[in-house]
Amino acid sequence: MSTAANFEGIKVVIIDEYKTIRRTAETLLKKAGCQVVTARDGFEGLSRIMEFQPNIIFVTIIMPRLNGYQTCILIRSNQAFKPIPVIILSSCDGLVARILSKIMGATHYMTLPFTRQELLDVIKSYVVDVKKS
Repeated sequence: MSTAANFEGIKVVIIDEYKTIRRTAETLLKKAGCQVVTARDGFEGLSRIMEFQPNIIFVTIIMPRLNGYQTCILIRSNQAFKPIPVIILSSCDGLVARILSKIMGATHYMTLPFTRQELLDVIKSYVVDVKKS
């Protein structure tokens, strides 16, 4: 079974201030067949989302200028982007962070570090719904 065929054409935006996390996720997802665009912070991320029209967005909580929660709120306040799954990435595995993510409009919460399989499983779980709409 070819993994690339399963994820071919899925458009992903990854928003994280750390180059290592952006590059790791980008490399893993591109190998699976996804089209990937990255951004360093929420402002750049919002611009990429508007240009790229992704199927799914991964965003970390802690970032300069516009954090992940603020970015999520802005994504959810735009009618065109409301249906796009927003996955919060965080090194914190606490209940408060998870609840706050949900309140801010996140679709799912993942703890860092992630594995290739975790990324692909999340995309499988949520992108199917995007493609139906």
